[in-house]
Parts: sequence; C-alpha cells; structure tokens
Amino acid sequence: MVSLYAAAVAAHSSHEEIGWEDFAKVDVRVGRVVEVREFPEARKPAWQLWIDFGPSIGVKRSSAQITNYSREQLEGRSVLAVVNLAARQVGPFRSEVLTLGTYRDTTVLLVDPAPGAQPGDRLG
Repeated sequence: MVSLYAAAVAAHSSHEEIGWEDFAKVDVRVGRVVEVREFPEARKPAWQLWIDFGPSIGVKRSSAQITNYSREQLEGRSVLAVVNLAARQVGPFRSEVLTLGTYRDTTVLLVDPAPGAQPGDRLG
C-alpha cells in the first residue's frame, strides 16, 4: 500500500494546502511488525505485513512495496502507519493500514518512530 501514498503525492504535486481539520482526520500510529509473508500474487514486488498497534487497535495487515528490506529487517521493527483509511483489496490480500515511507527514486525508505515509541502511540 505504500504505492498509494506515492500516487496521492503525485496527484497533489501542486502542494495544495489543506485545512487543519483535514489533517487532524488522519490517524497515524506506531506499530510493531509481528509477521512478514511473501506476496507472490502482487503485481509489483511486495510483502504482506501484520502490524501490532497495541491493545486499543490490535493487529492490522498491510501490503507494502518495501522489498528493499529483508524479512529479518522488518520483523520486530517499529513503523508508522495510517490506521483509519478504508481497507483496500490488493489481489487476494486485504490491506487494512497504510505503512508510511519516503521515496528515493524507486526505493522506499520506512519512516521510523523515535526510540521509546510504543505500539498505539499517535503521531500528532
């Protein structure tokens, strides 16, 4: 789902301003990757991630085009993700959150929360 973010950024490359109320609707939380599976059915190389957002949100799934990271680099890693987007069907997989990253050409670099951040902590 990281590629959805790139599409949204490209669509709004004019740097259109949004109001504070719009931004406040986006719920970005710290999660910890608890499981990583291969996703051979994806059109573009991707991983299937299970991310724990703590007791109030639980474990959610994400399809992420971050194959520049190995399974070992991802499992146990803290990430930031948008948890209140509508789920999206990616082939046979239902992606429930948008894992956040930045782009350098075609490489995705995950956004890391600060050390000490815990699953469920909200960006704000």
